[in-house]
Amino acid sequence: MKNTIKTAVFRSYIKGSARLAWLGKVAKHITSLDLVAEQEQRRIPLRLYLPPGDGPFPVVVYFHGGGWVIGDLATYDPMCRDLCDRSDTIVVAVDYRRAPEYPFPAAPEDCLTALTWVAEHIGLYGGRADSIVLAGDSAGGNLAAVTAIQARDQLPGLVKGQVLIYPVTDHYEPGTDSYIENAKGPVLTRPIMMWFWDSYLANSSALKAGEHRHPLATPLTADDLSMLPPALVITAERDPLRDEGIAYACRLEEQGVAVTQSLYHGASHGFIGLQGPTRRHKEGVMEICAWLAALFGRQAEPPIEV
Repeated sequence: MKNTIKTAVFRSYIKGSARLAWLGKVAKHITSLDLVAEQEQRRIPLRLYLPPGDGPFPVVVYFHGGGWVIGDLATYDPMCRDLCDRSDTIVVAVDYRRAPEYPFPAAPEDCLTALTWVAEHIGLYGGRADSIVLAGDSAGGNLAAVTAIQARDQLPGLVKGQVLIYPVTDHYEPGTDSYIENAKGPVLTRPIMMWFWDSYLANSSALKAGEHRHPLATPLTADDLSMLPPALVITAERDPLRDEGIAYACRLEEQGVAVTQSLYHGASHGFIGLQGPTRRHKEGVMEICAWLAALFGRQAEPPIEV
């Protein structure tokens, strides 16, 4: 009961703080549609963000952060609107099942289902099924990475790129230097990250008692990362997840994947999206937009400022 109350309070707090940070600055001119991806009795809510103008548009499938426990479509609505506006792409936000109610591997299963749905249906909404990129922040970056791995094996050639924003790539034990340096934050702390991991892996049907690593939970430990799509990996200096994000980018490079690494000095976890449209947020999103434009051979266009 105590953990249930903690989860509910945390979810409400994050949603409220994100809404306050974006108050009066949301790209309301971006059209959104709420849909459902269905496969094998699973129903995953999706929210499509459609840029103005004539398509077809490239597509960014976005997995929200929140330690697999918090975060949802409403919390990330301003972020996805902003990314759609600035990148001139269709953004598909995925409302995957969250822990502790649905432990690992529910989230990766939902993310692959959502990607499959996008590949089959996005053309109906002006999107290009041959131009799909996966993206996400924190736990969403983890899900983007593991969905890219699943897609390589089950939907070869479909995913054209991955944008990993301070991704979770390994378990908190034994921990990294950045886990020690930033144990007390700011924003994300080591105890919070431990709670996220424990909530995500507890009662998992895919793990034996005492196990806390799996290729689709800790992609840094996956044996084979070859033949994955190009990656943009963004990390923040003042973040417990900094070192594992950098380590994952290096492992991708070692296995022949084209990688762009970007460390934001002085930035903390959540600087893209959750802290509102700050200067650092805009820098990060515009780097993502430039990378997407280069990937798809397009010219990046300025957003409509509101």
